[in-house]
Amino acid sequence: VAAGLWRGKAWARALGGALRALGGSVRGLAAGPEMHFGFQTVTEEERRKKIYQVFESVAKKYDVMNDSMTLGIHRVWKDVLVHKMNPCPGTQLLDVAGGTGDIAFRFINYVRSVRERQLQRKLRHRQNLSWQEISESYQEDNSNSLGDSQVVVCDINREMLKVGKQKAQHLGYSEGLSWVLGNAEELPFDDDMFDVYTIAFGIRNVTRIDLALQEAYRVLKPGGRFLCLEFSHVSNPLLSRLYDLYSFQVIPVLGEVIAGDWNSYQYLVESIRRFPPQEEFKAMIEDVGFFKVDYQNLNSGIVAIHSGFKL
Repeated sequence: VAAGLWRGKAWARALGGALRALGGSVRGLAAGPEMHFGFQTVTEEERRKKIYQVFESVAKKYDVMNDSMTLGIHRVWKDVLVHKMNPCPGTQLLDVAGGTGDIAFRFINYVRSVRERQLQRKLRHRQNLSWQEISESYQEDNSNSLGDSQVVVCDINREMLKVGKQKAQHLGYSEGLSWVLGNAEELPFDDDMFDVYTIAFGIRNVTRIDLALQEAYRVLKPGGRFLCLEFSHVSNPLLSRLYDLYSFQVIPVLGEVIAGDWNSYQYLVESIRRFPPQEEFKAMIEDVGFFKVDYQNLNSGIVAIHSGFKL
């Protein structure tokens, strides 16, 4: 009888363990598949929350830290992105994860410059204009210096948008610029709305890159262009070792000294190493339907600009 009772208790314990394990599996499924947060393994929902907290934490020091981490070179990379875009007056741009406005402000400056050159060429070809006609032409141009171009900055993080709006006000940007709180994986825009979609140093931080790429394709007009500037994989072995040393030994220290936040910058470094290599990311862009997909490595692949077209 005692032996039978022991076997009954053992069976009950085994059954209870199996049910607990099953319950854990069900809870895991409910929380979503496991994903990477830097070098940690977390659920999809945990990753989303942690990334939001990272950028909420670093928003106020984001620009200062970018200058410190890249020695100011991030400014050149963003200039290259906008020159590669080569927008003309009338271009409708969606800049995703662009809360601090860096790409938007460059876009506005570029379009204004193109518009100014167009006006000068027009006036040079009409040498017989009076002073009054020239003055009126300039006044007309200044009233619409972007030629109906618009840039919409979309970011999921309220703090990043707040910083961007403050910068825009301080620098005097208002015309042709709007700010929208939104998720890159579920954009709050209709189909076929924009001529260009940009995302700079943001796509590695979305929870589902495939969904973000599908949304980019959806909101672009036929003929529209996708442009992504992102940290990537260094091709030179010696530079790669030096880059790793700098990334893991220096950047988190800078984060602690300048922003008082070691952990957020440790994550940002780890997230770069988790991002797919250039060829793999190119294939992901092609998989959602983009054509003529290519990439340009900058500084031996420390960053890369990926480009594709919706046909």
